[in-house]
Amino acid sequence: MKLTPLESWIVDRTGIQERSRRALEAYQVKKVRETVEYAKKNSLFYRKQLKDIRTEDIRSLKDLQNLPFTFPQDIRQNPYGFLCVPQRAVKRIVTLNTSGTTGEGKRIFFTEKDLDDTIDFFRYGMSCLTDRGDRVLVLLPGNAYGSIGDLLKKTLALSNIGCTVHGVLADPEEAARCIEERNITCIVGIPMQVLYLSRAKSEVFKKRIKKVLLSTDYVPEVLIHELTQEYGCSVFTHYGMTEMGYGGGVECEALNGYHMREGDLYFEIINPDTGEAVENGQYGEVVFTTLTRQAMPLIRYRTGDIAAFSSTTCPCGTFLKTMKKAQGRMDNRVELRENQSLYLRELDEIILDFKAVMDYKAYMDIESILIVGITTKNVEDFQSLKSEIAHRLQDILYRKLGYGMDMELIFNGENKPNQIANSMIKRKIHDYRKVR
Repeated sequence: MKLTPLESWIVDRTGIQERSRRALEAYQVKKVRETVEYAKKNSLFYRKQLKDIRTEDIRSLKDLQNLPFTFPQDIRQNPYGFLCVPQRAVKRIVTLNTSGTTGEGKRIFFTEKDLDDTIDFFRYGMSCLTDRGDRVLVLLPGNAYGSIGDLLKKTLALSNIGCTVHGVLADPEEAARCIEERNITCIVGIPMQVLYLSRAKSEVFKKRIKKVLLSTDYVPEVLIHELTQEYGCSVFTHYGMTEMGYGGGVECEALNGYHMREGDLYFEIINPDTGEAVENGQYGEVVFTTLTRQAMPLIRYRTGDIAAFSSTTCPCGTFLKTMKKAQGRMDNRVELRENQSLYLRELDEIILDFKAVMDYKAYMDIESILIVGITTKNVEDFQSLKSEIAHRLQDILYRKLGYGMDMELIFNGENKPNQIANSMIKRKIHDYRKVR
């Protein structure tokens, strides 16, 4: 099995003299101290947030736990308070709006160097799955300068790999024609949109697509299994978010979890209730600190994502950490009763196991009824699977509660292009009981 290409890249990028955790962590301590000093000097937010922090007191990565967390609402309330460069040096601004959120979105800033650093990571990350014989279709936004699709196209050009940036999926017919005409072998995209395309155009997918990279949202295990077993694809997953500089970690050939971008980011997994670090193998909230960002460094940023560091070495043999596949967002759930919740990822694994399902949306209405709107190719398909889906959903509710609950499954449209949720907004299960 091939060693992850990220290892040599990180060793070269950091300049460490040996391939070891000790050497890498010494580098990370040094960069954390530089980042704290830089942020205190140039960011209005961190000048106040870290006013009592002395960089000389950060002697180990454990000392980082003495620093306060940065929260998403901090950015939302005052994004320019994080800016560490003159506005003329900013080459890309991304405004993040969360599904169901009103008011101002988070604004994330990038300099040219920040974007180049992401291209550098993407180049080695993509080499985990692609070679010069591949032709890549990117089902992500790409028209704007510095967008994910734009950066991926520049990345693959450096490796002489053909790339077509299609944008988010709006028309399966058009996407299928593109795959055929351009001899596409690899797709990079949003999990639910790749699922939609594979089920709408299964013959083209089976004939052409050999590799898939899924990113930007929770990746259902049922989707990985389907693409692997029924379509013969190698399915890689990527973990990242805009606040990280898009890229955070990517799987190697072992397909056993992400190897992280450890030269540019330091990751922690914490207990979300206490803020304390958890043991390897234990799930908690992902927290990261940027080590090389110019425009907008972030220190101990709480992502709201659920993941764990692996307690075993990756089969590829790297000394880099392995993060187990992210389990979605902590708040992407509805509370059933105290200490019992229903997560969107749990619905994914049940509902998407039915091959006729193209998409779905779920919410708890004001009368505490679980509403699930399901998109299928036709109403007959919906009627044929409706009772079995309801039965499986009641099973999981019974396991959690000891009893079932009221729910309603509704037909949410047929397999038409305008039914596709062609947006980068992450999916969410809404709870309308809270607005009563």
